[in-house]
Amino acid sequence: MQVKIVFFGSDDFALTNLEKLVASEHEVLACVTPSDKAKGRGLKVAASPIKEYALKGKIPFYQPDDLKDPRLLKELKEFRCDLFVVVAYGKILPIELLSIPYVCAMNVHASLLPKYRGAAPIHWALLNGEKETGVSVIKMNAQLDAGDIFAQAKVDIEENENAPSLRRRLAALGAELLLKTINSLEKNDYTLTAQDSRRVTLAPKLTKALGSIDWNKPVRVIHNQVRGLLPWPAAFSYYRGKLVKVVESQLVAGSSIPAEPGMIIEIRSEGLIVSTGEGGLLVKRVHPEAGREMDAKSFAVGYHMKAGDMLGPG
Repeated sequence: MQVKIVFFGSDDFALTNLEKLVASEHEVLACVTPSDKAKGRGLKVAASPIKEYALKGKIPFYQPDDLKDPRLLKELKEFRCDLFVVVAYGKILPIELLSIPYVCAMNVHASLLPKYRGAAPIHWALLNGEKETGVSVIKMNAQLDAGDIFAQAKVDIEENENAPSLRRRLAALGAELLLKTINSLEKNDYTLTAQDSRRVTLAPKLTKALGSIDWNKPVRVIHNQVRGLLPWPAAFSYYRGKLVKVVESQLVAGSSIPAEPGMIIEIRSEGLIVSTGEGGLLVKRVHPEAGREMDAKSFAVGYHMKAGDMLGPG
């Protein structure tokens, strides 16, 4: 049986899920996505990936500033849809919206709820050094990411995996789980599990301040910072007063380096060995201020860097 869906989303993670739904037997009647925004250094106004996809596929779309707008509510009701599917939309849906679909509003969230409720679950899982994460499909309620769970799927996190890589894997996994969950609803073959409120952790929005590297911290903490804060704000330090983003790093096996934290111990072909509060970090790629991203060895050559130089606060 064909399930009729109105889709809410904004970014590439949401787009992976939308594409999966459009390719299925189910029908996406309309999309709801944020207003066009100015992006990048030139502040060029750009549409969301969801709007661009809807335009190409001739799917009706809405970009409401007010989710309680009576005209929006009226038009969405007229679709007589079975489900709202919400993926990385960026706004909490009011109860007036949640009550519209015939079955429910369903959300795909990139964590194993109740862990990491909030805007940046992938980043915080990496920042906190989690060994596994996953996706959850929940029945939405008026609270943020607090609805009962339809289904979950887990993945292991690799030691050097960064946020963009993990995001792509979870987007694909979430899209598969979403379609399975919709099919289980259609067959009335599903269970709902309440979230354990005692196990709730939060994943708030990222701030630029999170990116500042304190080389006194243990090497694994800094490595997780590098992995978890891509593409923004990125982990960063300063060299000769200029900001340098650390784009890629790697743990140095068995390293115990008796040097001041932030000191460049060795310059290798694969990058820079930097001393931390506990162990050495291999910095492999960097993005210097007002420059382009490059491998760390090229950065060292171009800036006449030598062992004994320091990275640190600006």
